[in-house]
Amino acid sequence: MFSAVLESVRDENMNSERALRDQAWVGDAVLALYARRWLLRHTPKKMSDADRQLLFELFVSNQFLSSFGEPSQVEAAIGGRFEQEGLLAAFTYIEKSFLESFCRSARKRGYILSGRRTIFSETPTD
Repeated sequence: MFSAVLESVRDENMNSERALRDQAWVGDAVLALYARRWLLRHTPKKMSDADRQLLFELFVSNQFLSSFGEPSQVEAAIGGRFEQEGLLAAFTYIEKSFLESFCRSARKRGYILSGRRTIFSETPTD
């Protein structure tokens, strides 16, 4: 009897871990899409591809995400928001939760970024 209960608990834990990984995988993709769209719209056109790539890597890095919690859980929260409410809600969540901190981190690394612009601000900087 006890072994059946223990097996059930193990299965439940494995299922919840799998669900977390699955949502984190989706969240990672949504965050990457957001970061790329934001960088294309809100960095100077004269910025090199290499610098834009470095900023992208900063935005989606586990090091950056760890300042908000365990990176997989942060990504899972994004993925969950996307799955429950759609892309617009997930993008809004990213903006409210991470964009300001990302801009601060980028400026500390010497990147010149204009004020906090959302992805919904369509005009790229020159």
